[in-house]
Amino acid sequence: MSASLLIELGVEELPVKALPELAAAFANGITDGLSKRGVSIGTARTLYSPRRLAVHIEGVAAEQPEQRSEVLGPYLNIGLDANGAPTKALEGFAAKAGVAWTDLERTTDAKGERFVARSVKPGARTVDLLQAVLDDALKAMPIPKPMRWGAHEHAFARPALWLVALYGADVVPLAAFGKTADRMSRGHRFMHDKAVWVSDADAYVEAMRGAKVLVDADERRAAIVREVEAAAAQAGGTARVTEDNLEQVNGLVEWPKAVLCGFEKAFLRVPQEALISTMEANQKFFPVLDAQGRITEAFIGIANIVSTNESEVRKGYERVIRPRFADAAFFFDEDLKQGLSAMNAGLSTVTYQQKLGSYADKVARIAQLARAIATALDDDADLAQIAALLCKADLQSRMVNEFPELQGIAGRYYAAHDAGLAELPTEARNAVAVALDEVYAPRFAGDAIAASRLGQVLALAERLDTLAGGFAAGLKPSGNKDPFALRRNALGLARTLIEGGLDLNLVGMLEAAKAALPAGLDVDAGELYDFILDRLRSYFADRGVGAALFDAVAATKPVSLADFAERLSALQRFAELPEAAALAAANKRARNILKKVEGGLPETIDASKLVEPAERELHAALVAALADTDASLAARDYVAVLSRLAALRAPVDAFFDGVMVMAVDAAVRDNRLALLKALADRFAAVAAIEQLAT
Repeated sequence: MSASLLIELGVEELPVKALPELAAAFANGITDGLSKRGVSIGTARTLYSPRRLAVHIEGVAAEQPEQRSEVLGPYLNIGLDANGAPTKALEGFAAKAGVAWTDLERTTDAKGERFVARSVKPGARTVDLLQAVLDDALKAMPIPKPMRWGAHEHAFARPALWLVALYGADVVPLAAFGKTADRMSRGHRFMHDKAVWVSDADAYVEAMRGAKVLVDADERRAAIVREVEAAAAQAGGTARVTEDNLEQVNGLVEWPKAVLCGFEKAFLRVPQEALISTMEANQKFFPVLDAQGRITEAFIGIANIVSTNESEVRKGYERVIRPRFADAAFFFDEDLKQGLSAMNAGLSTVTYQQKLGSYADKVARIAQLARAIATALDDDADLAQIAALLCKADLQSRMVNEFPELQGIAGRYYAAHDAGLAELPTEARNAVAVALDEVYAPRFAGDAIAASRLGQVLALAERLDTLAGGFAAGLKPSGNKDPFALRRNALGLARTLIEGGLDLNLVGMLEAAKAALPAGLDVDAGELYDFILDRLRSYFADRGVGAALFDAVAATKPVSLADFAERLSALQRFAELPEAAALAAANKRARNILKKVEGGLPETIDASKLVEPAERELHAALVAALADTDASLAARDYVAVLSRLAALRAPVDAFFDGVMVMAVDAAVRDNRLALLKALADRFAAVAAIEQLAT
């Protein structure tokens, strides 16, 4: 026999950002508690709104299964004396088990026969277990700073107001935070401010819907999206709905109703990112965009009520947003008057890091690196330097001081109006403006790299200085501590090189970054290179590249990460060939043999000392393969190189089957070792394929 179970804890409004986690923890605590006690359960639903946490579980068994126990007692030679009478040890065991010693059973293990007390008890009723289940679930809730209320010791995320507990149609007499469970929930605070009779556990969701509360978060979320999209269509645009904003609004309302609002068109001169940030982060509104993705003067608020006077709600939303927009407009206008050059002058008074100097010092290093990178790429080094020298100027702007997330974005807008850039051709000026934004790309996991070449140059220079400076100043990441986000910067640097197809010498760039550091600071460029490669491991793993493939390329330490990616792609294709496993194993065997060799080997292979047919065949095949792959290797056509070398499988197998490498004759032995080295070195010119051997 089974029935559905409902437990609802009513509270004052819960913290928006913590709500989904609290709801999941509450539901998981109940389901886990039942499962740990052996109670069979069916599908569970996590239900919540700002004023309640609830869980509905189908098919909850009415009782535990039979509780079987087995307690091992003394061995026979200890439990019985020479006459077969029970010893005190056996009598004590039987008394503890609550049975006569003659009722004890026997079992045998590796040490012999022993007494055992077995018992079977009927399972407890589920309703009798639920209080302990609820207590454990509430104790395990992730609440870092519990709130206390009233003249008692109760503590929770917010004061508790009511408790509902139903098993089928029956009330379960649970208690929590001074509240005793019944079947009376509470409706919407404004549209149904009264108790709600819940007839049985399965009627809960519908009963709450009738009381203007959508307790299913998915249903509530879908209702918000429908409301927002309909309102946006009414305004002739589309709504910008981000996952974060949607989730927060979902935690604020129980019965969502969209209200279409507007603001003065004059505010549209302000960078739209600032307006969007104000609407989403500060007010949880949804901007309305036009067909080109530009912000319009319409926005949408989500009310937690269907008002009889919606115009007043609209006025309230418009009233609260107008001062924030006016502030943004003021900051923007004042920044335009000041200009990027004036902002830049103020960087000398702002400390970047104690050992690394001011932001002006950092900008000078970035400009030096950007010029070198642009030169290596045959780009406009002068333009790269101009852009780099302005790349931190907006840190001194009023806009970024108020909206820190607009760093770089503000610089792009100001560059488009800056008088100091007026002499540049329009195309170059636009390129600088875009680069001032893209210097921070990628900004977060999954974000795209800088799209423009100049933006990529600045992004590389900025990250090179951050990494070199961070390591030199003793700020290496440790555990979860990474104050300068060096891990993220390393991955952003690597991604820009790889995804941008920039064939640059990373080791050389790291050395240049090291040389640009303030006097007295030093860093190991090799350590930085390894740190960057370590970030790439997870990057390629997310793209299905196995650890063995990655290690095989990493072992060769390509100085160019674009080259690294090309080798890895070729090795992936090679690994799919039927010859790959055997050649990897042979290469591993060859490397193991060569490791044991002391002293040098002949630079060339003496064909006259090749006495066995198998070694002569391998030599001939290798000479041909080397000649065929020289040009491909020079052109970095690694697919062609590995495809050609795959044809060596048969002569390699024959060599190891029929030739004793470590011959007694030293000249013959060294010649064979030189042959193996030539083979291994050609593979190693692409990757250490022995890493693929299992």
